[in-house]
Amino acid sequence: MFTSTNDFLREWKQEAATTQKVFDALTDASLKQEAGPDLYTIGSVAWHVTGAAYYFLAQVGVTFEAPDLQKAAPASASEIAETYKLVSTRLADAVSEQVSDEKLNEPISLFGMDMPFQGVLRLLIQHQAHHRGQLTVLMRQAGLQVPGVYGPSKEETEAMRAGK
Repeated sequence: MFTSTNDFLREWKQEAATTQKVFDALTDASLKQEAGPDLYTIGSVAWHVTGAAYYFLAQVGVTFEAPDLQKAAPASASEIAETYKLVSTRLADAVSEQVSDEKLNEPISLFGMDMPFQGVLRLLIQHQAHHRGQLTVLMRQAGLQVPGVYGPSKEETEAMRAGK
């Protein structure tokens, strides 16, 4: 539960930094990795997360300038990472400017679900974390080193144990 917009912004900035760390570990070649035939690829999941950061809030009247997020997922990992960085920063600025503490408890409907406005913000963070988990599994399958998310990754733990 967020009792102030600052509560959300603190958590958003931490979560966005973690997502950024995952996106920064992607490579152009890895973007095509999929869980199975005709399923999401790393690139499409990362692009979906980037777009959701904009569209979740646009649905409830919080707007900000964003690049074209309806186009197909870029073939460049750095383009996805840079676009996410821009969108997540602008999202934080928009919430800071457009969402009052009082608004957090206002009822809102999103995707057919009724909730207080703060529920939309919680759902956005949970949605991002859900897809970040999918990405880390696909990253392993693609042979990438996975960064730690809510603790060190296997490689980070091994490096700590080796004193690096």
